[in-house]
Amino acid sequence: MLRNPNGLAYAVMALLGVDIAFDLFLGVVDLDTLSDPDAYGAADFAGVGLAAVYTAAFFAYAATAVVFVIWFHRLRLNAEVWAGDLQGRRPGWAVGGWFIPFAFYWIPRQVAADIWRASRPDPYGPDGRGELTLLNAWWTFWVVSNFANLVSVRLDSDAETTGELLTAVRWSLSGYLLEAVAGVLAVLFVRRLTSMQHAKATGMIPATG
Repeated sequence: MLRNPNGLAYAVMALLGVDIAFDLFLGVVDLDTLSDPDAYGAADFAGVGLAAVYTAAFFAYAATAVVFVIWFHRLRLNAEVWAGDLQGRRPGWAVGGWFIPFAFYWIPRQVAADIWRASRPDPYGPDGRGELTLLNAWWTFWVVSNFANLVSVRLDSDAETTGELLTAVRWSLSGYLLEAVAGVLAVLFVRRLTSMQHAKATGMIPATG
């Protein structure tokens, strides 16, 4: 049975918009810190009056992750109807794949590619030239932004001088900017894939196979 993903897609895109706004705001905070490092002592970086913003951003990111995974799983179930034999992993991996350390850097991408192929007019045809470019671009920026954030957190926790803290801030800024780009690409990906499934489900494109 097909499941309508449209409502979830709108929710995901709205939440991604909130995440992008937080990324840009916190990126500006990092830029301000880097532009006037003498205004902050080594012991003052942890308390620049932004605890509430960081907390709100965390909950926004968490909400986005939950709704995104629900949306993703729904599309995977639809893909099972159209081309179940092309799906390399069972539907549960559309959820579980995000929670396996290290493996979450490639399993969800594989699931997404399989969903994409099942959602196009001819699931069994070859990939078109550049067909998965949007997926690959989003995934690349998301993975790299995660790496930048991990480096930033590690450097910040080990920093003992203002110079070391500023290095952590530079990595943090890079992470926020990369996240913002990944967020925009994620919005485009969600919109495109949902549109593909909607068109196919409503009969605008006949299912094959």
